[in-house]
Amino acid sequence: MTPWRLLPRVRALLDRSAMHWCLLLLAGWASTGAATVLTLTQAQGTVSVNGETHRQNLELPYHWDRANPGQQGEAVFNFDFELAETPQDVWGIYLPRLGNAYEVWLNGTMLQRNGDAQAYNGSDYARVPRYITVDSAHFEKTNRIRVLIRADVGRRGGLAPLLIGPQDQVYPLYEKDHRWRVTGSVAVAAFCFVVGLTALALWSTFAGPPKSGRTGRDPLYFFAALAQLALAVSVGDVLVENPLLPWPWWGMVQVVAVGLWGCSMALACMEIARWGLQPWAQPFRRWLMALMLVCPVMAWSALGFGRPMALTVWYGVFEATLLIFTAAFLWSALRPSHAEQRMVAVAAAINIGVAVRDLYVFRIDPAYGINTWLRYSSVLFGLALGYVVLLRFRATSAQLHDLLGTLASRVSEKEEALRETYAKLELLARQQERTAERGRILRNMHDGVGAHISSAMRQLQANADVALRPARDEVLLTLRDALDQLKLSIDSIHLAAGDVTALLANLRYRLGPRFTAMGIDLQWDVDLLPLCPGLDASAMSELQFMLFAALSNVLQHAHAGVLRIEGHAQGQSRIFVRVVDDGCGFDPQADQRKGLATMRERAVSIGARLHISSRSGKTVVEIQLDV
Repeated sequence: MTPWRLLPRVRALLDRSAMHWCLLLLAGWASTGAATVLTLTQAQGTVSVNGETHRQNLELPYHWDRANPGQQGEAVFNFDFELAETPQDVWGIYLPRLGNAYEVWLNGTMLQRNGDAQAYNGSDYARVPRYITVDSAHFEKTNRIRVLIRADVGRRGGLAPLLIGPQDQVYPLYEKDHRWRVTGSVAVAAFCFVVGLTALALWSTFAGPPKSGRTGRDPLYFFAALAQLALAVSVGDVLVENPLLPWPWWGMVQVVAVGLWGCSMALACMEIARWGLQPWAQPFRRWLMALMLVCPVMAWSALGFGRPMALTVWYGVFEATLLIFTAAFLWSALRPSHAEQRMVAVAAAINIGVAVRDLYVFRIDPAYGINTWLRYSSVLFGLALGYVVLLRFRATSAQLHDLLGTLASRVSEKEEALRETYAKLELLARQQERTAERGRILRNMHDGVGAHISSAMRQLQANADVALRPARDEVLLTLRDALDQLKLSIDSIHLAAGDVTALLANLRYRLGPRFTAMGIDLQWDVDLLPLCPGLDASAMSELQFMLFAALSNVLQHAHAGVLRIEGHAQGQSRIFVRVVDDGCGFDPQADQRKGLATMRERAVSIGARLHISSRSGKTVVEIQLDV
């Protein structure tokens, strides 16, 4: 007998399905009790499609998409059965699969209803098994169960064989099927969701070790996350009775999720096998992308227009691609390779084999009421992939830990070198500061003491000319200026930075006796001035020299009777220091003496503003400082 002649027998076997046979065996086992579990497979049916109604005898399971491809409509199933005697205890009705919306009646009494029979492409209640508890009062010796279903295009509507019997015998059958189809799906979806989020968190927050001279996120984490999250969406669909999107858009989401899972699985395997740089890697990625771009079109054609063959062809090409890839991956894993690659290869091979089985059962020769195996076999791949991700994460963490240790050691060495350099720079800065201080003192002595001594020498040399011979008192005054300048230069070493009040007080202390000796009335009008943070020791010395030069000019040239020193603050932003005398005055513009030019240079160097006004009877030297 040829294989093609065996196909009808294989189809008949699949129609009964592994689950159906299991239910029949359990029903037979249960029938050894006081009552028999009835399995109803024959019904008087009324099928309404496009306004046309057909009455016929129907045998379950009834697969709507197979009997009415590309059509939506309603069907009514009437089951007549007799009981030897009226039940005295509680019975149950177990419906492995029905819908998409349905109503169940017993002897004219509605037992259960889910969904609206007229709202096509709405809610879907065909994904989980149903159980109805029936009180014995509803049964008679002759009974009729009436089941009405609403079936949408491409949503696997229909009706599987009904099981009726005592609750303690029927409910365990329902409970086992519910655990297999619903509880198991919840566990798988939760597992995939947790693994996917974990891998996504690793990918988004964890940068891997350097590769090819650059650092970046490990793509294995991303592909693992995408595969597991897509599988969670696909498996979790069994719990969604009211989809977030209208049909067929929601159905397309599920098909795309399956495609993303397969593509991500292949790309993750490529990362594990380190095939990313192979010559065929880029064309293979483009082929997977092309399949994903075609996927929504084929899904729309099958689910929206009732052309299931379009989606069957896409599934066939997609699984053939993954089958070839998995075979190559498995062959590579058989050679000397990492244990993680062999483990993932075995899990991928199992998944592809199960996917081929599901493709045949659900697309090529559709059965009804049967469960998909891929959602459970995918857990193996998820476990293997999760294990590889953890191994990769641990290895990468170890590498980064070593890199951080090396970096910390280098940073410590650099810090030590910097500390040594800073110490040298600090020593050099102190030396420069001392050198600058010496230079400043020497300059002050040169410009002050030296200038006065030079002036005294010129005055003494002029004694040779009786007509130009200076008076003895003038020479003495010049030498006193030199002595005062020397004392002030020494005092400047100990001036507090920014304390202008103390500076003025020091000048009064040093020069006050000289003003009194020369008959000059010294008037003091100085407030307690705020500190000037911008005046360091060097700037304070420059300010002292400017004020001494102004006071020395009064002593030597002004012939003044009154000298007034003022110090006032304008708010908290500015200080004014003035030296005012009532002497003979001079023309500040015409007089280009070196002392005035030096005062202006020093004012610029410390950021002060110098204003000089002079006339007979009043000369004002004003210095403005910013606080």
